[in-house]
Amino acid sequence: MNNKIIEYVVKLILSLSEEEYCLLEGKLFFNSSYPSTAEIIELANRSKTFDFLDDEPDLYTLEDGEPI
Repeated sequence: MNNKIIEYVVKLILSLSEEEYCLLEGKLFFNSSYPSTAEIIELANRSKTFDFLDDEPDLYTLEDGEPI
């Protein structure tokens, strides 16, 4: 591991303005290349992948088990 580079990067990040820090944070932690949960749900609803479940018996009801 290169500790000097890590120390330099940390110092550089700490020297950023608030605007620059927010931009960096967005780039690091909010990668928009991944689909959102809503997009995944929409894809599952539009595809026929889970249609086989419509023919499956309902094994559980709201009356099963104990309330949490």
